[in-house]
Amino acid sequence: MKEAVAGELAEAYDSRLVDQVRVDDYRYVSGRLVIHLAREFGFCYGVDRAVDYAYQARRRFPGRNVFLTGEIIHNPHVNDRLRAEGIRFLSDPGERADTLGADDVVILPAFGVTVGDMAQLSSQGCTLVDTTCGSVLNVWKNVIRYAREGFTSVIHGKVKHEETRATASQALKHPNGRYLVVLDRAEASIVCDYIRHGGDRDAFMARFAGAASPGFDPERDLVRVGCANQTTMLMTESLEIGEMVGAAIRDRYGAEGLEEHFRAFDTICSATQERQDAVIALLDDHLLDLMVVVGGYNSSNTCNLARICAERLPTFHIAEPGCLVSPGEIRHRPVGAPSTTVGIETTTRNWLPGTGPLRVGLTAGASTPNNIVGEVIRRIGMFANGAAASSEIG
Repeated sequence: MKEAVAGELAEAYDSRLVDQVRVDDYRYVSGRLVIHLAREFGFCYGVDRAVDYAYQARRRFPGRNVFLTGEIIHNPHVNDRLRAEGIRFLSDPGERADTLGADDVVILPAFGVTVGDMAQLSSQGCTLVDTTCGSVLNVWKNVIRYAREGFTSVIHGKVKHEETRATASQALKHPNGRYLVVLDRAEASIVCDYIRHGGDRDAFMARFAGAASPGFDPERDLVRVGCANQTTMLMTESLEIGEMVGAAIRDRYGAEGLEEHFRAFDTICSATQERQDAVIALLDDHLLDLMVVVGGYNSSNTCNLARICAERLPTFHIAEPGCLVSPGEIRHRPVGAPSTTVGIETTTRNWLPGTGPLRVGLTAGASTPNNIVGEVIRRIGMFANGAAASSEIG
């Protein structure tokens, strides 16, 4: 069905303006404004494939109920379009997975689903359309291998993120499989201290409540560990956490004990790494006044792009073009805010310099389609040069 939905996908998500910016060396010029676009941005292969499969599924099974287990990707624009196509979300109010049966079609998102959810849907006889990203499957293979060989998976990720929950569940495929999820360097440091010196077991378990496998015992389960990560985390942080854990194991058991007690494998998604590398290159190569990062507020890879940029210059993480309210007002996600923060969006006034040359950097997370990026370019151009510019940049 790929060819059957190609035109629909192009109309929904492509942008001629973005295509032209690419041709123009990733540079958009309008009046006093220059926008420099990162050379890797927006939809990655895994996201593109997942969205494509969702549209194909709707066409392939006419007259049948088609469901998604939850958001297919972390982009509200894309998810709302899928709802408009008649695809129902089991995460929406009033929907129930336990009532599904053989006549129902269920799409598994790019993040994957837990082993338990897969087993339940299979036992109910549902037709499953699996869009799990290949990079995620690669992490799963390593976590399963760790469990089979008696190693606890220390996973750098967000414990409530769909991908991390699915990855952690893979460790439990083996009777003695164990996992521990760490969010950042600070949490990894606590784990490393326990590996080196032991400590208060109850305090440790209270700190990692909900982030460890059932029956987790740090005295037993931090003796042999293997590192993995949620594929959309900050690459440099994932690598550093792996090095931290390896150093702790070496301190505890000596260099000769490293092979017996530690495993590491590069499970960083190539698309995530390419987008992070591209935005670093953009910041290195161009003198910019500010940076705009486009993507869902619950998109981990987008939040990490914003983190990289905010270390260098004023950065605004916006969810969609409507966040660009006017030259004097922008709605955005505070960089570094926890995903659980209530009222996560804030408003900044006078965000766009009113006079003189204006140099803006732009990138987008892996779940952001080109039509959204194109509309952001149009709005910035309109605000920078006045309403008259709208015809120029249409």
